[in-house]
Amino acid sequence: MIALRGAALSYGERTVWQDLDLNLKPGEFLAVLGPNGSGKSSLVRALLGRQPLSAGTLTVLGRRPRDAARHIGYIPQQAELSAQAPLRARDLVRFGIDGHRFGPGLRGLRGSAIHRQVNAMLEAVGAAAYADVPLGMLSGGERQRVRIGQALATGPSILLCDEPLASLDLHHQRAVTELVDGRRRSHHTAVLFVTHDINPVLDRVDHVLYLAPGGHRVGTPDEVLTSDSLSQLYQTQVDVIRVRGRVLVVGTPDDPAAPAHHTDTQEGARP
Repeated sequence: MIALRGAALSYGERTVWQDLDLNLKPGEFLAVLGPNGSGKSSLVRALLGRQPLSAGTLTVLGRRPRDAARHIGYIPQQAELSAQAPLRARDLVRFGIDGHRFGPGLRGLRGSAIHRQVNAMLEAVGAAAYADVPLGMLSGGERQRVRIGQALATGPSILLCDEPLASLDLHHQRAVTELVDGRRRSHHTAVLFVTHDINPVLDRVDHVLYLAPGGHRVGTPDEVLTSDSLSQLYQTQVDVIRVRGRVLVVGTPDDPAAPAHHTDTQEGARP
């Protein structure tokens, strides 16, 4: 589904990541982890064809990323919206169906068919009750449901999720994760899921790509999320602690570079 070989991405003289080899198979759930500035969102942009590689090769469904765009569903990072913004939930989902089309012609039977498809997708993601509510008036969790509906509207083979759990409480994190994973299981959709916290998706993840200042690691969660592995990536002592099925990553107290982005404090968890 996605193949990178010897891939590198740079901005001027700064290399974000390099020598990256990665395969994403049908139905696979890949979590992408790493601190801010490690190139997680840059990877997503490259997969969407919006950011060229500095070296190496990238294919999506065996094609150039731009040529595969119609087969990719994309859930972007949350953005603040004005309550006065006129765009409704159903409008956003409809963009996922016909946003690539230009000019008139969405009337009559075709328009009716699209309307039914929009309603069906809103129902599928649990957003039918606020289909006609402006997006700016929805909660963060409600907006993410709508964005998932937009991303799934065309039946994508690959789902790219860029921090879809950011700013959501635990209840909405679970709901969003279940929607994404449900699509993967029912349609064998490949999922690339960028996140700061592995714990909400840990029991669903097949492989992890960890991007860090000292390089990157690809493997299963048990292979990548270890003290030895992350200490090498961060080039400082990092401890990985597993508590009741959760992963806590703790850096040395006197090292500002030490990671703290996997520690989930919303339920009072502490190392």
